[in-house]
Amino acid sequence: MSKFESNAVTWFEIPTSNFKRATEFYESLLDVKLRAFPGPEPCNMFPIEQGGVGGCIVQREGHKPSNAGALVYLNAEGKLDASLKRAEKLGVKVLVPRTEIPGGFGFYACVQDSEGNHVGLHSSLF
Repeated sequence: MSKFESNAVTWFEIPTSNFKRATEFYESLLDVKLRAFPGPEPCNMFPIEQGGVGGCIVQREGHKPSNAGALVYLNAEGKLDASLKRAEKLGVKVLVPRTEIPGGFGFYACVQDSEGNHVGLHSSLF
């Protein structure tokens, strides 16, 4: 079995209309550094560990931000509340406040990003 066969998702892309603004937003929201990914379009990757699920923000023709469609949950492990406080300081809407997931699956929240996408945050702790 390959390292990707055990994951339902192997890669995700969050569309942007203002690449610089979106990069600054996600770096501030999650307190991480995004890494440039080589390619024909502007693309910055979220941190990823070997064998983990990766993703990026991208600015591409025909790929536009939306508040409808698939909802990606980003890793806010151990910093969910801090991320929500940063979201408020960044001036974006907190759509769903920290909510406990029944059955011991942790906590989640949802925000509207700087581009208008709805994005989830997940952590086993808050």
